[in-house]
Amino acid sequence: MKALTKTDFNFPGQKSVYHGKVREVYNINGDRLVMVATDRISAFDVVLPEGIPYKGQMLNQIAAKFLDATTDICPNWKMATPDPMVTVGVLCEGFPVEMIVRGYLCGSAWRAYKNGVREICGVQLPDGMRENEKFPEPIVTPTTKAELGLHDEDISKEEILKQGLATPEEYAILEKYTLDLFKRGTEIAAERGLILVDTKYEFGKHNGTIYLMDEIHTPDSSRYFYQDGYEERFEKGEAQKQLSKEFVREWLMENGFQGKEGQTVPEMTPEIVQSISDRYIELFENITGEKFVKEDTTNIAERIEKNITEYLTK
Repeated sequence: MKALTKTDFNFPGQKSVYHGKVREVYNINGDRLVMVATDRISAFDVVLPEGIPYKGQMLNQIAAKFLDATTDICPNWKMATPDPMVTVGVLCEGFPVEMIVRGYLCGSAWRAYKNGVREICGVQLPDGMRENEKFPEPIVTPTTKAELGLHDEDISKEEILKQGLATPEEYAILEKYTLDLFKRGTEIAAERGLILVDTKYEFGKHNGTIYLMDEIHTPDSSRYFYQDGYEERFEKGEAQKQLSKEFVREWLMENGFQGKEGQTVPEMTPEIVQSISDRYIELFENITGEKFVKEDTTNIAERIEKNITEYLTK
């Protein structure tokens, strides 16, 4: 099994390329973006040393499906998917914040809550909550978008407005879209026997209009629980069976890595890499309700370059 961990293309009309944590983003003529979902994987804001076969294909196809399923809620950047690992879309000027929405108390929010924190991003949390408990209403807890290698930081609505990262009118739209998209994602997940626990959205502007950008409802940007057994596990205080990248974080933490200075990423053996790839396939099939069809990985970069070039020159 091969994994694509880096690209170095030169497309017709290419102005620049940005190498993100897991995506390579090519600017075409200053008005379109070609986003390649690589097989890189990151956790704790660190890109891990091994790529995960088929991960990019899975994430790109999940995102494309959910972008198409939410066009009635808000406009989004997607124009086409010329390759299973590629989305071409409208170039937007991104807001420098990620809109995180949480339906349940878990992950980093639970870790903070357990340590006595009762306010996240300006949102007050009630006392007496337990891990994986459902909030009365979903809460929006934005973060700043950090540069590569730096950690995203929690930020409140007040601070976003104070720093001029969005106008009050823009923020109202961002929050509305965030909650409406989360509601739709929750409904789609329920049809699949899943609970959408939390997720993040990114937005940008194009010609004065706010667009949803990047990925949506993928296991990299979202956390899912299985509906079956949720109540029972919650009552017993047991860990939930979940579909997300959290299993990768847990494996890292068990092996003494949380992205802190001086810590070393544990060895990613072929068995570990294979098991992560298998979990992503399980994720894909559960989230989409479709069988995952593996693309030919003989020469991934060559295939992608050919498909994108054909799309851009047609």
